Amino acid sequence: MRVREWQDILDDVSEGSVDPDGWRAVAGQRRDGVGEDLYLGHPGVGVYHLKTYAKNPYDVRGVGAKVARSLDDELTPQFPTEERPRRFAVQSPPDDEDEAESAARRLAETVKVHAEAPTTPEDFFEDVMDAVDSPAYGPMSFDLADRPEPLDTLSETFAEAEKLLDAELEALIEDDGVGRGFQ
Repeated sequence: MRVREWQDILDDVSEGSVDPDGWRAVAGQRRDGVGEDLYLGHPGVGVYHLKTYAKNPYDVRGVGAKVARSLDDELTPQFPTEERPRRFAVQSPPDDEDEAESAARRLAETVKVHAEAPTTPEDFFEDVMDAVDSPAYGPMSFDLADRPEPLDTLSETFAEAEKLLDAELEALIEDDGVGRGFQ
């Protein structure tokens, strides 16, 4: 297992060529210490574990690693299904002004179509993700104030990675000299 900067992992997710709506996420507060835990999983890619903290309102820092090569039958139940009301998306910035304008036009047209016709929140979300060409999105189990039960189960399943990533994040927090995250 190779520990990397959390943004590098999100770049891998963004640059992937898998079905973008196949991603699932579980996130919440770290068990011990400041920051958050996040697991991203996709049947065709595997499972990533990220640990982050907000150094200040403009700077999120963190580490992560790929902890499983596949989202198998044992791990799948820990990730939310399509019925979950919460969603997440990973988005890369446009490469240039032309791409930004094209995405803005697609988004405006999508919003207009949904405003004029009966639609569901799920359909609207899917169409917006398509309009902005999001490389990864899906249902998410998230609790800002606590830890969802699947987060604890995944942490126990990947106990070695949990320990290593905790140590790496604690070292990052110490090196940053803040002693705690921005609250």
